[in-house]
Amino acid sequence: MPVHSRHHPRPPLADPAMSELRIFSYLPNPRIWKATIAARLCGVKVEVRGAPANELADWLWDFDAHPMTDQDKAAAADLAHGAKTGFTTQLFKTEEFLEAHPFGTVPAAFSPDGRVGIYESNSIMRTVARLGADNAPLYGDDAYSASRIDSYLDASLVFARDAQFYILALRAGSLPRDIYIRAKQAFESWMSGTERALMTTGDYIVADGLSLADICFVAEFALFHNERLHTDLLLANEFEPILNAAVAETWPRALDHFQRLCRHRAFAPDVEPFLKLLPNK
Repeated sequence: MPVHSRHHPRPPLADPAMSELRIFSYLPNPRIWKATIAARLCGVKVEVRGAPANELADWLWDFDAHPMTDQDKAAAADLAHGAKTGFTTQLFKTEEFLEAHPFGTVPAAFSPDGRVGIYESNSIMRTVARLGADNAPLYGDDAYSASRIDSYLDASLVFARDAQFYILALRAGSLPRDIYIRAKQAFESWMSGTERALMTTGDYIVADGLSLADICFVAEFALFHNERLHTDLLLANEFEPILNAAVAETWPRALDHFQRLCRHRAFAPDVEPFLKLLPNK
């Protein structure tokens, strides 16, 4: 596809092979599991495109995202944009991509015709739940339960932001004390709220059944396990890993909830391979 071309016309919805949502992201990215897990639960077809983060500088960021040839890069020179959080190199984004995704970040989701962009992982997950609402009530069954789910998702954003800065600092090999402290405080607050919610509701965070709140919890908690790749750096800076033995003692319901859902048929295809690649401690 030429780098300046417009998106293809919307394919017919009757096509059984067509995805209802396309997601472009660096991989692996536990935050896109929010959408893929929800999709398995409610029968929505989701397509994921992407590559490891260090390879995305060689991709054209677009609805039709793909690895670029040298010829593509020369033709797309005027599409160069500065790197965003988590990237240190020049990126190539089409005008159409930025129209659909004005903040220019990934994960980036698109409607089947590529014209509507949905950004931020919680919103992408909500889209899947709405598309499959007739198959599974993942977004609640009335305005109150849906808003209760939104409350948990919004509270999780506070933790997610501090966790992202923390993981990125660890990957960069330098961890300022203030970033560590904020991440630790955010983790403790988020886990405490989740623990209290499970004390009230029992098996699930918000309601009597599985919801977007549970999916979000598993994805964000799994992503935080990236800390285990940097234990040596933490210890060298005299920091204790935030994911330590005290987690099971302090928030037993939350940890049990995570471990139980990791084995769930809709969660396991994403979560299990990811966690197996990480050190146990």
